Amino acid sequence: MVIDPNSFTYIDPPDYPVWRWFSAPVEVLGSEDGLLVVVIIVFILMVGGAFAVLERSGILREGIARLVYKYGGQKYALLLVISFVFMALGAFFGIFEEVVPLVPVMLALSYTLGWDSLVGLGMSVLATNMGFSAAITNPFTIGIAQKIAGLPLFSGAWFRIPIFLAIYAVFSIFLVRYAKKIERQPEASLVFEQDKAARAKYLAYDLASNSRGEGGLKRAMAWLVVSLVFIFAVLIGGPFIPGLSDYALPLVGLLFLVGGVGSGVLAGLSWRQVGRILGEGFTGIAPGILLILMAVSVKHIVLTGGVLDTILQATAGSFSQASPLVAAMLIYFLALLIEFFIGSGSAKAFLMMPILLPLADLVGVTRQVTVTAYCFGDGFSNMIYPTNPVLLIVLGLTVVSYARWVRWTAVLWLWVLLVTMAFLGIGVLIQLGPF
Repeated sequence: MVIDPNSFTYIDPPDYPVWRWFSAPVEVLGSEDGLLVVVIIVFILMVGGAFAVLERSGILREGIARLVYKYGGQKYALLLVISFVFMALGAFFGIFEEVVPLVPVMLALSYTLGWDSLVGLGMSVLATNMGFSAAITNPFTIGIAQKIAGLPLFSGAWFRIPIFLAIYAVFSIFLVRYAKKIERQPEASLVFEQDKAARAKYLAYDLASNSRGEGGLKRAMAWLVVSLVFIFAVLIGGPFIPGLSDYALPLVGLLFLVGGVGSGVLAGLSWRQVGRILGEGFTGIAPGILLILMAVSVKHIVLTGGVLDTILQATAGSFSQASPLVAAMLIYFLALLIEFFIGSGSAKAFLMMPILLPLADLVGVTRQVTVTAYCFGDGFSNMIYPTNPVLLIVLGLTVVSYARWVRWTAVLWLWVLLVTMAFLGIGVLIQLGPF
């Protein structure tokens, strides 16, 4: 279903007392998003438990040791390659929240190479978000928005590839400069004190003597590698296999849990030990669940209060007097605004595109530019707003607070904003088509 742009009417304010703002985190479990919230909660519990087993059994250290022992002398090349791979997963396949199970591994790798948890988040989930936003064939934003706009599927890729490369260049410079800075002066890390315990644990690990692994660890590593192969198969196959994308998140979580538990048993842990470690992992993740419920409840409050449609209608009304360039920027910033309340890219496309497309046609903005502006606004803000569950999940897996995260990424977002606005201007100038 899509929105009829001519169906907007004002209604009497709904009876929504202030006290329901505080009950919304519970109410949201019974809303249309309730099932998604439960899936996300179960997902992070599985990831937290599996990671605890991998860490306590020594498997994670063994895998990181092998990687660092082999490529430690080329660590900045390794950083760039890993970041590019994660960006490509987002840009081509629309993968984002599914990479959360890999974040703890990237954190451990970052510590071992002499960096901090911010670099670990940067080379994994932040890189994925950069690619998801500077999308080339992302089926969940580009694909759906172009379908609604009546454009050929994935058309305009020749214009989006330079955008992807430009964002990768900006992101790489940002990440490498920070990594080199804290390597020269570890105290310059924004999370130096908070990272001390985790960093010391990995720095104390003897890479040379442990990179060979014992028999149990070798079998455990093999089990984990097979599990990761299945995880990547789900991630890559999701956009192409009908119905798989709907179950990708819980399936990835389940595969990671099976990989972690199986690896722990093969490494020599008893089932009782594995159960106890899983419980500890669940307990460590549990406080983040309340934050997720609070974040998701923002959308519930706005929708139940009858506010969102009014915001969209009022903002869209300003388009009629705008120039094509200004209108393109307004689409961008409107998507940024709505993202605060609705995180789903496909849901926002069905909400916004039927309203924006006729207005864009009226002021001379091509539909291809409209789709591009929408995708920019939908994507980059995923790792900015505290209402995004994925951001809260990954911060909960680390010692990084939201305030430190914003402080660290502020310069990056400024450059991303300037680059994307420049490309939108070029798109308007050349009348990017078709249509």
